[in-house]
Amino acid sequence: MTPPPAAAVKGGARPEVSHRKHDVEGIERVYVWDLLVRMSHWIIMMSVFILAITGIYIGKPYLIPTGPASEQLVMANMKTLHFYTAIIFALTVASRVIWMFVGSYYARWHQFVPMSPRRRRDVFGMLKFYSFLSKEPPMNVGHNPLTGFFYLLVFGLYFTLILTGFALYSVSATGYMQMWEFLVPIFGGLQMARWIHHLAMWFLLGFVAHHIWSAMLVSRVEGMGLIDSLFSGYKFLPKSWRNRDD
Repeated sequence: MTPPPAAAVKGGARPEVSHRKHDVEGIERVYVWDLLVRMSHWIIMMSVFILAITGIYIGKPYLIPTGPASEQLVMANMKTLHFYTAIIFALTVASRVIWMFVGSYYARWHQFVPMSPRRRRDVFGMLKFYSFLSKEPPMNVGHNPLTGFFYLLVFGLYFTLILTGFALYSVSATGYMQMWEFLVPIFGGLQMARWIHHLAMWFLLGFVAHHIWSAMLVSRVEGMGLIDSLFSGYKFLPKSWRNRDD
């Protein structure tokens, strides 16, 4: 696959001027996030939201039926919604992982691992920015290297949730879902699998909260349309982005 010009040009110097102070003539509209990346992002986000609400209810019911339970089936409906959302979530995560190896340039795995010297330096630049020791983050076309590294950890949480969830479901399941019952002893038994499942969910919700805050912060400071790009796929970058070795 041929990389875009930003990756093809080597050795360019990072611009020293503020990313928010470029005039219109110095800005380029650059297509960064392809359709599958954007769709998977929003499907995973909505899935996590639904899975968290239904999962908390399944673990500790907070809605008490006022009439005969057999007529309302609140728990059954919650479990059904949780199960089908989990299937959508698992398929979306799997497709995103595959896309890391066959997708567009900024969707690939090298965006999650700081391979180049510049991106390794940018890890510390982002740490300084998030710690309020720097007024501006390093300019990145795709994922910034610190966020990309944490995305790898988040995908680890995704697979932990998926596998422990399938293990828990397999105990009372019929049909093909029983095939996942072999995971129960791997996770140390049913209770340990449930504990890991709940813990992974809370870690993921903590990441989501930080992710929203950091995206708003970086978008405001950079002024490159970070949040808008999750809908359109386009960022507004200074022309010096072509000197990046991402």
